[in-house]
Amino acid sequence: MIGANPVLNMSIFGVFVLITLYVVYRVSSTGTASDYFAAGGRFTGAQNGIALSGDYLSAASFLGIAGAIAVYGYDGFLYSIGFLVGWLVNLLLVAELLRNTGRFTMGDVLSFRMQQRPVRAAAAVSTLVISFVYMIAQMAGAGSLVALLLDVHSSSGQALVIAAVGLVMVVYVLVGGMKGTTWVQIIKAGMLILCAAMLTLFLLGKFGYSMTSLMQRAAERNPLGDQIFAPGAKYGESALTKLDFVSLSLALVLGTAGLPHVLMRFYTVPNALQARRSVVWATVTMAGFYLCTLVIGFGAGAVNGTEAILAAPGGENSAAPLLAFRIGGTVLLGIVAAVAFATILAVVAGLTLTASASFAHDVYANVVKRGAADPDSEVRVARWTALVIGAASIVGGILVNGQNIAFLVGLAFAFAASANLSTLLFSLFWKRFNTRGTLWGIYGGLSSCLVLVVFSPVVSGAPDSILPNADFAWFPLSNPGVVSIPISFLCGVVGTFLGGPPSNPRRTAEMEVRSLTGIGST
Repeated sequence: MIGANPVLNMSIFGVFVLITLYVVYRVSSTGTASDYFAAGGRFTGAQNGIALSGDYLSAASFLGIAGAIAVYGYDGFLYSIGFLVGWLVNLLLVAELLRNTGRFTMGDVLSFRMQQRPVRAAAAVSTLVISFVYMIAQMAGAGSLVALLLDVHSSSGQALVIAAVGLVMVVYVLVGGMKGTTWVQIIKAGMLILCAAMLTLFLLGKFGYSMTSLMQRAAERNPLGDQIFAPGAKYGESALTKLDFVSLSLALVLGTAGLPHVLMRFYTVPNALQARRSVVWATVTMAGFYLCTLVIGFGAGAVNGTEAILAAPGGENSAAPLLAFRIGGTVLLGIVAAVAFATILAVVAGLTLTASASFAHDVYANVVKRGAADPDSEVRVARWTALVIGAASIVGGILVNGQNIAFLVGLAFAFAASANLSTLLFSLFWKRFNTRGTLWGIYGGLSSCLVLVVFSPVVSGAPDSILPNADFAWFPLSNPGVVSIPISFLCGVVGTFLGGPPSNPRRTAEMEVRSLTGIGST
């Protein structure tokens, strides 16, 4: 990128990494499984809420949404709305009940009144798949950012940087566990929100603090003109694209309550009251950030022009960094680069910890060892799993490098809503629900979502597909949520009625009392 200073950019990022690694080292206390997986449940609602926003505000929020708004206007802002509205489902239906019922992972809740081993194995498979899809989106963001900031255009150069980001992320998890990762996310959330607010103020000042002037300029520099102010610039071309939008909306709104790394955060607070406060703090924090993305997105289009954004290395994902360079020079670009890298690192660290915890706690401790594993071996297995997951996410990120990050995260939300939401709600609210219904709901939703994605334009059959030179797509939608989410609910219902009598009535009554009152949860 002309005028960028790679040394300054990487120096600022390096300072962030060194500071956060020191913080992780100082606060780490991983003597027990509870310390490693849930920080001993010692965070307050405010601390956990800010960490939740740090865990949730990923590269999709900072890079992908800004680019989508810059290019498509109104349709791009729908990502912000969907990501935020999904927290209402968490607040009203999931957070408190989940905190009261489980201990470390989502598998604790799903298996509470079911057959332990098959349900925990299914929950772990679901967690690993969702975490992997989410992680490769973040790794793709790392590749896009590096291409822009360091002027690295070769695929091998971007692959090396993606690998470096993955290695740093694994170090966070291995050294700090949940406590260290949480503090990294709190620091990162503060940096991200401060950076977004700073960019917003600079932009509004550039246009005389007139949002109207800014948006008019954005329309003038966009080939779509005034179309960016109305629905349809991206999803209004045909009935099929409108259905694709409905599918994406369902995934974004319903997927939040099924994201394993978000659900696991509710165990880092001491009680259900703090879990509710966590969601409130997270929602308010993110609402402010997403309002800033509206200004940043339209501002990027107004200052840079859509053609310049699409022509830059990283495409749509380059909108925010390009904007920072134009209004603040190399220093502001370096700060934005550091914040974007910090965003990627913190989110991927949280995902890695969640996936490794699910494998160690649900599969190793409760399936392989039948509940007889000692805490030290459980933590050791989690650390080895983190290494494997980190390596897999690096490979996946290299494969999808260049895709819009917000779009890729939308796919992760579709997987989460398809595999987890139906079984969580049925487990918490339907007494008739049983083990077969749980397994059918998880595997039915997960497999249908996976099949539809593989045979969709995401993978092949389009110029921007992962495999652009191949064409084996028969499913026309880019996001499968409108089909796979109902399938998961249907599979859960059918499996329940074909699975014999309800699950253990005594455990069902105990789960109802615990989820509503918190008695026995600590």
